[in-house]
Amino acid sequence: MPHISNFRTQLFSLRLGHALREVIAKEGYSGKHFGQDLMAGVTVGIIAIPLAMALAIASGVAPQYGLYTAIIGGFIIALTGGSRYSISGPTAAFVVLLYPIAQEFGLAGLLMAGMMSGGILIAMALLRLGRLIQYIPQSVTLGFTAGIGVVIAVLQLKDFFGLPIDSMPEQFGEKLQVLALALPQTDFPSLVVALVTLAVMLLWPKLKLPVPAHLPAIIVGSLLALLLGSFGQEVETIGSRFHYLLPDGSQGNGIPPFLPSFEWPWLQPGPDGEPLGLSWQMVKALAPAAFAIAMLGAIESLLCAVVLDGMTGKRHSANSELLGQGIGNIVAPFFGGITATAAIARSAANVKAGAFSPISAIIHSLVVLLGLVALAGLLSFLPMAAMAALLLVVAWNMSEAPKAWQLLKTAPRSDIWVFLSCFFLTVAFDMVIAISFGIMLAALLFMKEIAEMTRLYDISHNKRYIDRPLPNDWVVLKINGPLFFAAAERIFAEIAQMTQNKQTIVLYMDGVSILDAGGMAALNKLIRKCQSNDTRLLVADLQFQPIRTLAKAKVQPIEGVLKFYPTLRELIEEQVPLSTDGQTPAKATQSKPAQ
Repeated sequence: MPHISNFRTQLFSLRLGHALREVIAKEGYSGKHFGQDLMAGVTVGIIAIPLAMALAIASGVAPQYGLYTAIIGGFIIALTGGSRYSISGPTAAFVVLLYPIAQEFGLAGLLMAGMMSGGILIAMALLRLGRLIQYIPQSVTLGFTAGIGVVIAVLQLKDFFGLPIDSMPEQFGEKLQVLALALPQTDFPSLVVALVTLAVMLLWPKLKLPVPAHLPAIIVGSLLALLLGSFGQEVETIGSRFHYLLPDGSQGNGIPPFLPSFEWPWLQPGPDGEPLGLSWQMVKALAPAAFAIAMLGAIESLLCAVVLDGMTGKRHSANSELLGQGIGNIVAPFFGGITATAAIARSAANVKAGAFSPISAIIHSLVVLLGLVALAGLLSFLPMAAMAALLLVVAWNMSEAPKAWQLLKTAPRSDIWVFLSCFFLTVAFDMVIAISFGIMLAALLFMKEIAEMTRLYDISHNKRYIDRPLPNDWVVLKINGPLFFAAAERIFAEIAQMTQNKQTIVLYMDGVSILDAGGMAALNKLIRKCQSNDTRLLVADLQFQPIRTLAKAKVQPIEGVLKFYPTLRELIEEQVPLSTDGQTPAKATQSKPAQ
């Protein structure tokens, strides 16, 4: 019974700070546990610093806004959410959504869309929609994550090759065209830095050291860029591309070494550098993007929580996690934080580093804060080419290519079609269209498969069911499978064809688990036909749900036409009695009227 209770808690519970309260109330918290969380939090915080900056740049804003997201959003979500080990911050999944918003509405629009998405996430939590994640097929999630991986990778090629492209077009095909035209202008120092960084990223795991690969890769890439610069081969860095204003009005390079400060999101710069302003028209313009961000945030955070449950044997509270994600995404934009959600890679690293509670995620945010204040000068030396190489690996991991390939090799054809549709729609258009179409296509193909499983069998002479000869004008039909709208018309058309010139039709329905409105309409049509043809319809072995549907539709026995029996045996014994010698009496060769 405890595992059933835990599962119900996962599906239906909703309380602020569920994960943290659950740990303290049920397991207690000691100095040893804090030591575990401290080590894990420091480890993941170090991992998060370059990732947060790289993902902010990929989303179309300055790198410090990624750090603000990990600091504010990561802290609040850990404090208020429902997943024990999740680490929240900027993630690769959002790049394809956030980049176009940043291009069209600037930083202000991006922050407002994130804040609106937080409100939607809180509404989803209050409506207890956390359990709906289980209705998204794997073929859909693999399809759009693989597509997102491709889009992110293409966006990194500009910095990977050091191409002189001011801005990328919106359409995927146009992006490829612009990149191809600019390829002859490749900056070879940038390319060398990118290739070396990528090589370290790929080879480092073979050493099986506890240090994550991207840290030595970034360090090697930065040192190589400095070395090339000393020979006059300059490589673009965070410090040379991004600038900020100091309190005295002068300009600083790279990342401002200040704590994130409170500011109304709509007063941040728009696409033209001026404050965007707050208006109903702007809210309406951002609403579709906010909804898309909320949907992706819910999917990403709950998928992450499910993965962590599998790694640890613990249970998250889905609705509480949505609540925490919503609160974090409402608060973070007031301090410059872009959209945050649970990051699977960082969360898995948190578990592997020995985390015990959400305190490790809080410590991770404090480590990022310390890095912002203490290391801003050093972070400005990070080469853009090295960051692009880092994100290429992130994109590959995001795509889950091995799982996608396994699905293509082993899954049914319907799942393959859903995967390919989601993949190509994500790449060619956007993720919202891909997920919507993918879920709809998966549902239609699933209904088709289920409908095809509903079968009709003539068992009139099957001794397993019928223990005596039946009159010549009888037919006994067994229905196996759900009688719902997608199957009912076909099944009852077959019944009509198989019952021509029969005066008694027996429907044996012990294999019918579901009878919906479509099935009910088809059954009523058969009843009316039996009435007009003076044919009897005898129904046996109805299951609970079909009985409830018939009762709700107020279907009653009809004298001489329609009658119901608890079992097929009782029906046969009453309607076709045996004589004293065990044979069917001669009078039974003609159908007797239903009682």
